[in-house]
Amino acid sequence: DGLVLGISNGFQALIRLGLVPYGEIRVLSCDSPTLVSNAIGRHVSRMVQTRVSSVLSPWLSLTELGAIHTIPISHGEGRFVANPAMLKELAANGQIATQYVDLEGNPTNVFPYNPDGSVAAIEGITSPDGRVFGKMGHSQRIGAHVGVNVPGENDQLIFESGVHYFK
Repeated sequence: DGLVLGISNGFQALIRLGLVPYGEIRVLSCDSPTLVSNAIGRHVSRMVQTRVSSVLSPWLSLTELGAIHTIPISHGEGRFVANPAMLKELAANGQIATQYVDLEGNPTNVFPYNPDGSVAAIEGITSPDGRVFGKMGHSQRIGAHVGVNVPGENDQLIFESGVHYFK
């Protein structure tokens, strides 16, 4: 009854194992979702806005549905790709946890708001039960003196939510 969180390279490991989106370690097929090189063909490091699209995961239990957070990203291989059937399944199951959004808070595939070119603006997904959560944004980069000159809310309360799960 534990929780697993994978951020950036950790997300890459979770998706290659199958823990997200399937919730189990399995041999992947050519149709399995994956993370590939950014659409711009290079590493990207910047602040982005993401929206909480589902609160299925205990990792997001203290965050409001639709909340927008400004978080740092830094990766060269973070573009989420999946076929249309899988995208439909992820959406129906509430497994699309977080998405890149534009200045109006709408999911977008437009650079620079979606910095890696992820389909359906996906920044993070969960396992079917929500206990495994993988995301590209560095939500762990928070603190009293971090990003003080960056407007917007930057604490997704992920770690507090994880602790809350076990109380």
